[in-house]
Amino acid sequence: METTVEVKLTGHVRSAAGTHRTEFTFEGETLRAFLEAFFAAYDVRDLVIAEREADATTRGWARVDRPPGTWRKNPEGEQTQPYARVLVNGVFNENLDGFDTRLEDGDRVALMKPFLYCV
Repeated sequence: METTVEVKLTGHVRSAAGTHRTEFTFEGETLRAFLEAFFAAYDVRDLVIAEREADATTRGWARVDRPPGTWRKNPEGEQTQPYARVLVNGVFNENLDGFDTRLEDGDRVALMKPFLYCV
């Protein structure tokens, strides 16, 4: 089954992909299938996904042992780089079903990694 979603890219991901918005068709119906296909087409995986838990942790955020609200930590290998986010229809994937979140035609997926400047 093919699914077509609207993809929005920000910051470093936008710069690396060379676009800020695109329609993307992939085989499958989960966020996981989308990410695999998108990363095969655009070399931005390393900007978004942390391979190890240590790569996903940033000091100063909420305590990892007690996530706030309904936020659930994705398993190792499915976590994002510090400050990078994956959203489906405006909702963080951790508040949905992680990479197993179902996607439908017309859904919006955002891959965000903002530019950060220290002054």
